[in-house]
Amino acid sequence: MAQGRRVERVAALIRREVSELLVHGLKDERIALGMVSVTTVEVAGDLQHCKIFVSIFGSEDDRQEALAGLKSATPFVKGELGRRLKLRRTPEVIFQLDRGIEKGTTVLGLLNQLGRQRLERGEIPAGSDEAAVGEPGVDQPSLDELTSDDSPA
Repeated sequence: MAQGRRVERVAALIRREVSELLVHGLKDERIALGMVSVTTVEVAGDLQHCKIFVSIFGSEDDRQEALAGLKSATPFVKGELGRRLKLRRTPEVIFQLDRGIEKGTTVLGLLNQLGRQRLERGEIPAGSDEAAVGEPGVDQPSLDELTSDDSPA
């Protein structure tokens, strides 16, 4: 399992160094169009290949331009990683767009929309947390009661 730990350490180092390069090292204007951040780095077990997943905030056109800028900067990034990490062989770098945050935001938006629709229709089932909040006859503790230190220790 020692090799697995080494792969994880190398992935963490690559993530840190590429994040640093995104902030200070890459001068391509296309990359500056969207806010680019490294989400995950996957390194192959033989340390020959690594996929760098990036999240890009902005419009779809900005994302595509920033990703094109990252792909064109791949040789520079590989060279910088070789100089900074001092590995015997620097892994081949592949940038991929990570849409996980975008999908998560979409799912949360849909859940909020469904919750609002249920409230409008009055379809909240009995016994759910939302039914008790603000319902007449149900005593809710006040903020003072929750924060007081009068409880026995």
